[in-house]
Amino acid sequence: MIPDLGKYAAEVGLAYAVSLVLLAAIVGLSWRQSVIQRAALDAAEARKNG
Repeated sequence: MIPDLGKYAAEVGLAYAVSLVLLAAIVGLSWRQSVIQRAALDAAEARKNG
């Protein structure tokens, strides 16, 4: 079910595309930061436990 957007179809499609790209970037950056922090925590625990 695709709604008829008339003359605004390109603008609405672009808005959806930009939103999805930004959302993917936020998720990707969050995942990357999680990996970095997990590695730092593992290194700190390894130093603590000898």
